[in-house]
Amino acid sequence: MSLFGPKFDDSVVVRDAEAEVLGRAPVTVRLLADSSATGGALSTQRVTLTDGADGARPHFHKGSAEMFFMLDGEALLLSGEDVLTAERGDLVVVPPNRPHAFAAAPGADADILIVLAPGVERFEYFRHLQRIRLGELPPESILDVQDLYDNHFLSSPAWDARR
Repeated sequence: MSLFGPKFDDSVVVRDAEAEVLGRAPVTVRLLADSSATGGALSTQRVTLTDGADGARPHFHKGSAEMFFMLDGEALLLSGEDVLTAERGDLVVVPPNRPHAFAAAPGADADILIVLAPGVERFEYFRHLQRIRLGELPPESILDVQDLYDNHFLSSPAWDARR
């Protein structure tokens, strides 16, 4: 086990009105704090999904755990081979190297605070996804940046059976 000491001196304060917002319904991402702002301690964003929308396909992170805190609504979360239902106030933390995915539950909306720790520079990853949604980049371009953003995609029969 290694000790990690984040290096930043001032509190990180992100006002809702100042957060960069990518997308709109059915998927909206608010970029809150990237790893560089927190001295590597964490990266965090808020994802709002409407009416059963997909948040992220099955993937894993080699170097970070990912925390999902349900601010509101209901979501399906893949953790390994288990698909869990999380509701308002629920917390799920997925360890490094464990396959996971998330989506709003069918017929439901979900508002999720997501934290990756230790942090990885992720804002450019979400901007890349936005460019794919806008047709500015081909979908397969996301495969070229898996190592850069520690976001490694895989298939999951358990997830596919629930989606």
